[in-house]
Amino acid sequence: MRYTTLGSSGTVVSTQCLGTMTFGAEADEATSGAITEAFVEAGGTFLDTADVYSSGVSEEIIGRWLKAHPDDAKNLVIATKGRFPMGEGHNDLGLSRRHLRQALDASLTRLGVDHVDLYQMHAWDAVTPLEETLRFLDDAVAAGKISYYGFSNYLGYQVTKAVHTAREHGWTPPVTLQPQYNLLVRDIEHEVVPACLDGGLGLLPWSPLAGGWLTGKYQRDTTPTGESRLGEDPERGMEAWGPRNKQERTWAVIDAVGEVAKEAGVSSAQVALAWVAAQPAVTSVILGARNVTQLEDNLAAADLDLTTEQLDRLTKVSAPQMDDYPYGAAGIGQRHRSVTV
Repeated sequence: MRYTTLGSSGTVVSTQCLGTMTFGAEADEATSGAITEAFVEAGGTFLDTADVYSSGVSEEIIGRWLKAHPDDAKNLVIATKGRFPMGEGHNDLGLSRRHLRQALDASLTRLGVDHVDLYQMHAWDAVTPLEETLRFLDDAVAAGKISYYGFSNYLGYQVTKAVHTAREHGWTPPVTLQPQYNLLVRDIEHEVVPACLDGGLGLLPWSPLAGGWLTGKYQRDTTPTGESRLGEDPERGMEAWGPRNKQERTWAVIDAVGEVAKEAGVSSAQVALAWVAAQPAVTSVILGARNVTQLEDNLAAADLDLTTEQLDRLTKVSAPQMDDYPYGAAGIGQRHRSVTV
């Protein structure tokens, strides 16, 4: 395992983060405990959850594990999130001071702790004034309920607006952003990554394996069956089978990942994870696992260094398809610093 600081903060975290969305859903409590223990034994120190994961059950499972393993718990950096509905009332969602106060207190109770290291806004809230959200987060830091805060699924302008609003008022600034990011989904490189680099936010990529697509287990024009997310539901969410299967780019990327994996003598999943970890601004890559076997394969990517040629090959074949000015080749020289003006 390798380690780095959490965004621009001074807190050290492992460069792989255990995502716990499966806890209480695809992984029962015993399996979740085994996954957590395997992660910690491998040197992992960073756990990510959210109040809506299994309707609070994920946080409860983690809380019981922390209580049963106090020595390990002292070394763990715990992150959770709030924003989405946790009840049926009009104020049981969003980023208002009212909801966040209740959501944070409820998360602390489920986790069995008096503070969390990183509290993340799970998505933008177009209703609540940004100043209201940021002031609450600054107050929560001052009260000792959270050490830092960050965002998830924000757009580039939203990140920049939040950073500069916090600076303007002298409030605690954000330290991280958790976006979807992988070899098949790279659109954040146009606006979100530059915004995070400018604002000093570290990236915590979720779905680094694109919902299992980058593991190499799927075949062109063959609808998945069996024990996999897409096997259970081929139309599942953002990684739905149909649209991605139709894209030539999908299979070109998967083939390239497989070729690099063969060259390096590792799994396709490890190659895909290593590529994400090597990208600018990335602090820690979030690993999601249903079982210990999946996790152990992913953990091996922490020490995998792809060659410059391999990284370049993967970057080229997976280039996001947005070529119109001011994006693409026509505008790239104006977006990056160089010795010429």
